[in-house]
Amino acid sequence: MTSAFKPLALSLAIAAAFPSTIAFAQTAAVGTAPSVVITAGRQTQAAKDVLADNVVINAEDIAKSGAASVVDLLQQQRGIEIARNGGPGTTASVFMRGGNNAQNVVLIDGVRIGSSTTGGATWSSIPLSQIDRIEIVYGPLSSLYGADAMGGVIQIFTKKGTGAISPTVSAGLGSYGTRKLQAGFFGSIADNLSLSLNAGHEESEGFSATKPTADFGYNPDKDGYKLDSFNGRLVWELSKGYELGASILHSRNNAQYDSGLNREDRSISTLETMAVFGRGKFTDNWTASLQVAKATDKGATESVTSTKYSYSQISTVQDSLSFQNDIRIGKDTLQLIAETREENVDTPTLALNGKRTTNSFAASYVLKQDAHLASASIRNDRSSQYGSNTTGSVAYGYRFTDALRVNASYGTSFRAPTFNELYYPNYGVATNKPEKAKNAEIGAYFEQGNTQLSAVYYQNKATDLLISAGSIDCPPGYTFGCARNVNKATLSGLSIGGNTRFADLTLRGSIDFQNPKDDTTGKRLARRSKQHGTFAAEYALPSAKIGVETIFSGERFDDAANSRTLASYQLLNLYATYEIAKNTTVLARWNNALNKDYELAKGYATAGSNVFVGVNYGFK
Repeated sequence: MTSAFKPLALSLAIAAAFPSTIAFAQTAAVGTAPSVVITAGRQTQAAKDVLADNVVINAEDIAKSGAASVVDLLQQQRGIEIARNGGPGTTASVFMRGGNNAQNVVLIDGVRIGSSTTGGATWSSIPLSQIDRIEIVYGPLSSLYGADAMGGVIQIFTKKGTGAISPTVSAGLGSYGTRKLQAGFFGSIADNLSLSLNAGHEESEGFSATKPTADFGYNPDKDGYKLDSFNGRLVWELSKGYELGASILHSRNNAQYDSGLNREDRSISTLETMAVFGRGKFTDNWTASLQVAKATDKGATESVTSTKYSYSQISTVQDSLSFQNDIRIGKDTLQLIAETREENVDTPTLALNGKRTTNSFAASYVLKQDAHLASASIRNDRSSQYGSNTTGSVAYGYRFTDALRVNASYGTSFRAPTFNELYYPNYGVATNKPEKAKNAEIGAYFEQGNTQLSAVYYQNKATDLLISAGSIDCPPGYTFGCARNVNKATLSGLSIGGNTRFADLTLRGSIDFQNPKDDTTGKRLARRSKQHGTFAAEYALPSAKIGVETIFSGERFDDAANSRTLASYQLLNLYATYEIAKNTTVLARWNNALNKDYELAKGYATAGSNVFVGVNYGFK
């Protein structure tokens, strides 16, 4: 047996030790099965009617995951790989279906976040303690969300509640001096007014971000972090079908990292979103919504040596306005969208400072007729900086039975060049164009009783990829290279997932076989494996749950030349929850139980065997 599957075999053996019946019940859905999905079509849809491939992580999944960060939670999901320069709090990247971190869109309660200089979300500043639910939608979604939705969209929904006001408190302690505390309350303060407030603090002494084998220098100090966050939401129901609301999220992460010996390095990232929104059902068939939002992404670095102090800060502010109309036509829905988004960049590098505005118009149609499901969408994004881009998608699904459905879809997408790729001195080129991609996929979905299975094959062909090119591909004067649209890539793969329940035993798992290939060089894209997956088994007792999880990945390469190998890894996690009283649960988790030494980026350390114990009251 290869080492890659030893934890998997061990987890299967543990699962087999639990008693279960042979026939599985048909009366209730698996606990992790979502009932609705919002992100796939920018509207509430029954999960069984959603044509786009998706995964939903609910509040219970988050609570028992014991994950140290959003990135650690995403690592456990189908179709996703991660890279990180050390432990929680350090710089991280999320790869969806082989795409890079800048090739996906991240939303928090419908507000787009991210850096316009580096591209993609700053994951270390997203507080897990504020999250109630995450929807992951795979594939090209530029025809609904615009630039950067090449690999997919990840939408984060923060905690909120209805009904009587109820408090929530959670606290926990773990290895590496980890401490977490969260408190808030949720509910209706009047018949037509609901409020949610939640604050969180977490910190860890951590471990050295680098390893002794790092060729860029090893610093044996501990690299910890402190993350403080606050979330608030107020919704006023003016009358039936009409509501106004406002929301705010603020978080600040102060994390240590390593860039050499005899120095203290810190990364301070701040994330803030604010939104005012309204929704009205003007007729039985027409609902309109309006949102005005601001998202701020600030990243600062601080370095101290015995003789020198340095500080630098980069800021992206996105102001957006979105007007959406949903028009019901029988069982079908016509959607019309108008949006504008302004990105403002402020850095110490004057050449980077500036703004760009993107005005967008989109239309989509979702058809639901008997056994036939279909959707079509088209969108135009006109940027003051890189011009006009039109994207579209079509999808069709057919139900052979109530349980079995097959899908096929085709869509186009693009990624906007970042300010660094356009204007950074001696690197950016102002004439760089957006990256573009064309994706086709087919899939089969089965859902009956407590069992769900899915298999999706996709092929995403990308052109005009922006890379750090050699001077030969750059305009005159770029002695040391530049950012340039010179590469092509094919991201293809088969993604399989499923879950089921045999009496008190729940099983879930996924595996991805992929080939993220740079067509220009013939090399595999950096830090992507050819196969990765997860498996988990959970046994329910009257007041407790016991679970085992495995996460495994094949070898990867740390560089575009495929000269530095990152070995395959396999992790085994164990957990248990116990309800000690109504609405009060204790969680114990043992992560990396076999103490696997592995790397997500060359020369950077990951957590060894570690434990976490916490208690949660109220909101999960």
